[in-house]
Amino acid sequence: MGYHHVLALYLFLCVVPVSLAQDINLPLKAVNLGNWLLIEGWMKPPLFDGIPNNDLLDGTQVQFKSTKLQKYLAAENGGGSGSTVVVNRDSASGWETFRLWRIDESSFNFRVFNKQFVGLSNRDVVAVSDSPGNSETFRIVRKDGDPNRVCIQASNGLFLQATSGTQLTADYGGAGWEDDNPSVFIMTILSDKTLRGEYQITNGYGPDRAPQVLQDHWNSYITEDDFRFLSSNGLDAVRIPVGWWIAKDPSPPKPFVGGSLKALDNAFSWAQNYGMKVIVDLHAVEGSQNGNDHSATRDGYLEWGNSKIQDTVAVIDFLAARYANHPALAAIELMNEPMAPGVTLDSLKNYYKAGYDAVRKYTSRAYVVLSNRLGPADAKELLSFAQGLDRVVVDVHYYSLYSDMFNSFSVQQNIDFIHNQRASDLDTVTTSSGVPLTFVGEWVAEWAINGASKEEYQRFASAQVDVYGRATFGWAYWAYKCQYNHWSLKWMIENNYINLN
Repeated sequence: MGYHHVLALYLFLCVVPVSLAQDINLPLKAVNLGNWLLIEGWMKPPLFDGIPNNDLLDGTQVQFKSTKLQKYLAAENGGGSGSTVVVNRDSASGWETFRLWRIDESSFNFRVFNKQFVGLSNRDVVAVSDSPGNSETFRIVRKDGDPNRVCIQASNGLFLQATSGTQLTADYGGAGWEDDNPSVFIMTILSDKTLRGEYQITNGYGPDRAPQVLQDHWNSYITEDDFRFLSSNGLDAVRIPVGWWIAKDPSPPKPFVGGSLKALDNAFSWAQNYGMKVIVDLHAVEGSQNGNDHSATRDGYLEWGNSKIQDTVAVIDFLAARYANHPALAAIELMNEPMAPGVTLDSLKNYYKAGYDAVRKYTSRAYVVLSNRLGPADAKELLSFAQGLDRVVVDVHYYSLYSDMFNSFSVQQNIDFIHNQRASDLDTVTTSSGVPLTFVGEWVAEWAINGASKEEYQRFASAQVDVYGRATFGWAYWAYKCQYNHWSLKWMIENNYINLN
């Protein structure tokens, strides 16, 4: 063999490992960096402590009962054309419940069951407007020492008063907190319906304070040292939830604040430094795909649909263009946990195809992850669609929570459920051709059992690592950090509840 042939072979052998090094060793062992670039308040409640009136954030559901009439306010027929607000209900349900849109710490819009807003028609109170303006803005005045005793001031400067069961008017100019005062109401906050997401924290702190609060959080919650810790403990990837406004950085629409994009850039650099991969997960889409606070919803309504597809594709296009050639990029997940039936299968497939095409404009190497729908949906509904695409993954989420079924399970029943039912669930979405790949994108070693021993937690975690390790793309624990110990992979590793090396 001549010198030039030897040299050529040598260079080929040197080059091949470099190109392969940019590929991905599957399956991945990953962790979700939840509550970092997309706030989930339950994971770190103190983030909200500095917000005034922080029990009245966006989306909080409230009911009002007249102290004089001992009746609840209700939007007739749930709102809409001709709907008035009356004071004649003995008990409260949907039509008697109002969702807050926060203007400032004491001023709000009230959204009713059919999504209209309460407003004024002369002195009368109605629920007909599809978008709120000055006439739909009210101030909640809380009594000192008894904050659920309130008066409600309308945009005309006068207070709402309940003069009869069929009449609520905005024309009271008096004062006082007595029970027979027609302007006094008892406000009930439905605490199990409160939201603590990105919209609530940014709009709660407002434009002057929110940027610094969020920047301090981004800088401290996840650092380069966390990537060192993960890589030294057997993890080789992170799944990073982001919100749609990241594509508008550094000046996203209000109330969101800029800066999360720089933090995501840092994460890519840190991942590269420690030989790790990044799955960028569009966790919150404009309009909300599931109504949960982690979708950055304002008020809990699911309003993502066909009209939002192009805007959402634009976010994927932005992320793909920015990170396609970064050696740390493993995948882009097009949407997290769309909810059936609110998100239809047809609209989801249309979006997934457009999102896939957007990624493929920039890279043939990165995987594209499609999240299964939650709710009443067939686990296999994306398989035939995905089989026509290249380097595509279906994401399933397996929690041993959120169903009454688990409340009666013993330790052994929980573990058996993983080995039997979850293994079967995973088999159901795993095709003989290997296309698409499978990804258990969220799971946690927490359950509905109180007082379990460390050894029992270890067995439960080990069973999940064993079963979910069969997913062909890999798995990702939820989450890396959390105030609840068993939800925190960092705590679980440091306290020897789980060993991934």
